[in-house]
Amino acid sequence: MDKKSLTEEDIKLRFITPAIVEKAGWQKELIKMEYYFTDGRVIFQGNVHARKQGKKVDYLLHYSANNPIAIVEAKDNNKAVGAGLQQAMDYAKILDIPFAYSSNGDGFIEHDFLTGKETNINIDEFPTPDELLKRLRDSKKYTSEEIKAIEEPYYWDAHTNIPRYYQRIAINRTIEAVARGQNRILLVMATGTGKTFTAFQIIHRLTKSGLKRRVLYLADRNVLIDQTMAQDFKPFKKVMTKIQKKNMDSSFEIYMALYQQLVSYDENIPDPFKEFKSTFFDLILVDECHRGSAKDESEWRKVLEYFSSATQIGMTATPKVKEGANNLDYFNEPLYTYSLKQGIEDGFLAPYRVTNSFLNIDLEGWTPEEDELDIKGNLIKAGFYNRKTFGRELVIMQRRDIVARRITKMLHRIGRMTKSIIFCADIEEAEAMRQLLVNYNSDLCKKDSRYIMRITGDENIGKKQLDNFIDPDQPYPTLVTTSEMLSTGVDCKTCGLIVIDKEIGSMTEFKQIVGRGTRLRTDKGKWHFEILDFRNVTQLFKDPEFDGDPELEGGGSKTYPPYRPRRTVSHDQPQREYGLKKYYINGKNVQINTEIVSYLGADGHTLVTESLTDFTRKNIRGKYATLDEFIKNWTAADKKKVIVDELKEYNVLLDAVREKRPDLLNADIFDIICHVAFDKQPLTRKERANNVKKRDYLSRYEGVAKQVLEALLDKYADKGILEFENEDILDTPPFNTIGKPQKIVKLFGGWEKFEKALKDLENELYVA
Repeated sequence: MDKKSLTEEDIKLRFITPAIVEKAGWQKELIKMEYYFTDGRVIFQGNVHARKQGKKVDYLLHYSANNPIAIVEAKDNNKAVGAGLQQAMDYAKILDIPFAYSSNGDGFIEHDFLTGKETNINIDEFPTPDELLKRLRDSKKYTSEEIKAIEEPYYWDAHTNIPRYYQRIAINRTIEAVARGQNRILLVMATGTGKTFTAFQIIHRLTKSGLKRRVLYLADRNVLIDQTMAQDFKPFKKVMTKIQKKNMDSSFEIYMALYQQLVSYDENIPDPFKEFKSTFFDLILVDECHRGSAKDESEWRKVLEYFSSATQIGMTATPKVKEGANNLDYFNEPLYTYSLKQGIEDGFLAPYRVTNSFLNIDLEGWTPEEDELDIKGNLIKAGFYNRKTFGRELVIMQRRDIVARRITKMLHRIGRMTKSIIFCADIEEAEAMRQLLVNYNSDLCKKDSRYIMRITGDENIGKKQLDNFIDPDQPYPTLVTTSEMLSTGVDCKTCGLIVIDKEIGSMTEFKQIVGRGTRLRTDKGKWHFEILDFRNVTQLFKDPEFDGDPELEGGGSKTYPPYRPRRTVSHDQPQREYGLKKYYINGKNVQINTEIVSYLGADGHTLVTESLTDFTRKNIRGKYATLDEFIKNWTAADKKKVIVDELKEYNVLLDAVREKRPDLLNADIFDIICHVAFDKQPLTRKERANNVKKRDYLSRYEGVAKQVLEALLDKYADKGILEFENEDILDTPPFNTIGKPQKIVKLFGGWEKFEKALKDLENELYVA
């Protein structure tokens, strides 16, 4: 047998798999082959969506169900034994795995991340599971108690998902850290990446292993507690309680609580949580810990310090590094970070398109005339009013109207049943915007009055509809106006439009608002989300802090002062504004001055604003530098779909070009590429098919065989080259009326000759 003539799959089947399974003794149930650990980034242009190829490993080896320990990358025998090692190492670092291997069927080369050393290994001497596990345990110096906790399985039933790779890392690192005595832990995970599911598995494994007994789960909004109990924490139903009316019942294992239910706001009444001993809880998880637990004045700090002996885990999408409320100070550096950028790159989160809408009045500002009165007869305070004051100090009625019209126009483009959140300057602005949107969308409001609703802290009717808004299967409410309440923690998986018409100075708030749209729900048609920005807030995307790694200044942990009580306002309560007078003017000649549409660039950070044609040209040339190079690859490709799929990895969507360029609607894929990237005059598919007929190419065939090829040409002219290459094309009309595929193939002398006839005809289509 000539080993070098074998494909990579043959090498795996005949040499690598037997070496791992039969000789080294790895059980098949602990091996995942061709394992995709990402879904592949979603790319979109116009209304066209596609996915890049996900990342996969050839072999993922586990020593127990939830603990992978090694990666093996395979190559064919024409390559060196270590040809796949760098890729294996890259994936091992992403997946938090200690051993990486490469093989071409002759042997293995190992990279040991525990020691930093590399070793050549004979093909029949691959390490056994026990050998790798012993090396891992010896390096980590685990105790038997630590091993018990670390190897405790995940919770699993028919309704529970298997953790994604980053969730597994967050869970496993946390279990190990807790087992080894670390009592302050911070996990940073982007909105929409499953923080509560991760928390559930952490609690399950720590309590099941006996390492922890009583757990307190803290949040600051009812919706967060209720969502968590009804969804991810549902398996805890029999041992879980929600603390209500400040009733402290000590008979449960898992306690879900708003901090408002744990503290007293009356100096004469003791804090309810002190009914429990300070050692009652041995594990506390703080959901969305960016919002309060780190503040010296926060009620959460009061609770956390009382139960200071407990292991405390903070979870957030936005660790603060400024503004005096740095939760890194309290929890120390993150044990694990999974960012929005990484989530989008992996294809687990939705990418976004930003429309910046600049109004002339926002760019120019406004100054009242001397002794000018507003429309309510109030004397307007002299001074210059700019965009930051609009909606809070000065209301320009015409500006409100234009914003409402532009939102409505956007909805007509992307779909009027798109779940949308409109963030306004304050509660009064949210109500005014609701009324305007009702009038501009009265046809849909007539069908259901819940089409547009206000959901703010002071509005109980709207709040009662919140569950329907976040339910992917409920169409109403569809549009909601708000100020603060929906900026964080609300899990609306199908939210496809976020409108920003309020000033946002805080990076934390901005990241939380963006997080309302980051969930993917392709089963509901949500592949990306839109941001309509009237305040240029999205300039914060360009700030390195937006998706940078959180760092603690000076390194290491910081000390923090003791708790100092302060009365705070709950996000679930009305937020009153004292001593603030608004002025109302009609405004004149207010209009949208300019708009800039941009989308997430290939680097996962840059907002690209160039035209689709320019973007496509640049990216095609990134793959094929010259026309000759492209034509050479096109001709050599057995299937043209390979070319199309390769270009997706360069963010090129040819259907999107067709959608944007009506003149290319009927052009062949080949012509679109040649025209956009290399300025060649395009032909339509019909023109290419007719050119073949004019050259009398088909005269070499006779009878039904010629009829089949003529039908194939017609199919190409109608549907294109990808349909022409469809393996099942003979099962479709008109071929299925001629006969079964086997009968048609016999007309050409068998499969091999039929395939040659197809290839020759395809080549003839692209004769210059």
